[in-house]
Amino acid sequence: FSPLNRHVLKAGGGAGKTIGVVGFGGLGHMAVKLAKAMGCEVVAISRSESKKEEAAKLGAEILAHEDAEAVAAAARKFDVIIDTVSAKHDVAPLVGMLKVGGKFVILGAPPGNFELSAFALLFSRHSVEGSMIGGIPETKEMLEFCTEHMVLPDIKIIKASEVNEQLKALADGSASAARAVIDISTIAEM
Repeated sequence: FSPLNRHVLKAGGGAGKTIGVVGFGGLGHMAVKLAKAMGCEVVAISRSESKKEEAAKLGAEILAHEDAEAVAAAARKFDVIIDTVSAKHDVAPLVGMLKVGGKFVILGAPPGNFELSAFALLFSRHSVEGSMIGGIPETKEMLEFCTEHMVLPDIKIIKASEVNEQLKALADGSASAARAVIDISTIAEM
């Protein structure tokens, strides 16, 4: 919510803004829902188009970032890109999808460093930033916004014994966009 609040709501609203959300999992699907509720056009940027139907249900398109032609066609498309991926990945092609003056916001905290061209940033006035949750006032604002716009997470309840399967699905990209929630009462079954 915090980067969308900063770059969308407090920057004139979502009308006419295009938001890219890298990673269409638990955090990414909430970014899609929030940006849609703010009135933005939204594209989920994922490894493949396997979650196309899930994205469409939320009113978003999907773009496979491993498809070089799709990435090239998306050059200068986005006002803001929210990157929710926590695994190491190449961000340079993603930053190249920003409009002049666009903002690239990292939420996923991937390990290590990443490489960007200084000239790409200079000539396009791109900003790269990180964002955590806001403080208590912004958290309250987020809860009020979500209540007003009925923005709720999609969840699936899993047994504790299914955690390894879920982690494998997350790693290989086959997990759904819904957030997996462990039913703690099933720990005794392990």
